[in-house]
Amino acid sequence: MAERRPVSNLLALAVLTVAVQRPMHPYEMASILRARGKDQDMPIKWGTLYTVVRNLDKHGLLEAVESGRQGARPERTVYRVTEAGRREAEDWTRALLSTPKREPSSFEAGLSVMGGLAPDEVTKLLRSRLGSLEERIEADRRALEEHRDELPRLFLVESEYALAMLEAQAGWVRSLLAELAEGTFPGLDAWRDFHRTGRMPPGLAELAERGATEE
Repeated sequence: MAERRPVSNLLALAVLTVAVQRPMHPYEMASILRARGKDQDMPIKWGTLYTVVRNLDKHGLLEAVESGRQGARPERTVYRVTEAGRREAEDWTRALLSTPKREPSSFEAGLSVMGGLAPDEVTKLLRSRLGSLEERIEADRRALEEHRDELPRLFLVESEYALAMLEAQAGWVRSLLAELAEGTFPGLDAWRDFHRTGRMPPGLAELAERGATEE
């Protein structure tokens, strides 16, 4: 069973890794995270950020070291990472890097039930998805190249990974579309007949009922 984190929001890990540098107030934390492009990976909103910081403080992973006000500006509290917070950040990072985690996507959910639509419609929808993927891939490639001039690769590896995953998904969708277009997708004729006649082929009907009849 995965270890339960005192503050499980991934923004908390980002905050801890920034606070390790030096004591700072949440505004500085957010500025550094945005400068590193982390707002591409997760939303960095003031309300959420302050809630995360307060929770980290509550659990002893951050601690307030000073609080002050400049002119009419709101009071700002400076936080530093505690030794427990440093250990938490290191342990959390180790777990994320070393242990694969099953994270089903909405696309996987759609694929699991695509038999409920006719093959021609599925083909049309997948072509639409592929077009969107290709546009996003091109935009992400441009953004990554622009950031290479501003940031060291250490802060860009997650963007490289995200781009690689998009490219892999696009390649897989192209392959599936080719099977549908060439008629080599297994059971394609039975799938078409089901949507033309409304009668499920015996083999598929048996599989569909298996979960309802087995104890």
